[in-house]
Amino acid sequence: MKTLRDVPVGATSKVVKIHGEGALKRRIMDMGITKGTELYVRKVAPLGDPIEVTVRGYELSLRKADADILEME
Repeated sequence: MKTLRDVPVGATSKVVKIHGEGALKRRIMDMGITKGTELYVRKVAPLGDPIEVTVRGYELSLRKADADILEME
């Protein structure tokens, strides 16, 4: 399973599935990340946390834990 953390900087990938449940999954979906959404990885901090992505025309920073629940193409 490829997660958002596995996508290299400068690459675009599509969300296949959002793992997780409850409030965490709802929060991710409220940010505009849903199944089929394309994410462009802009930057990754030196220690890998956070990851900055472009989604639906805006920049969003995600923690490593949040990136791990996003299964990518």
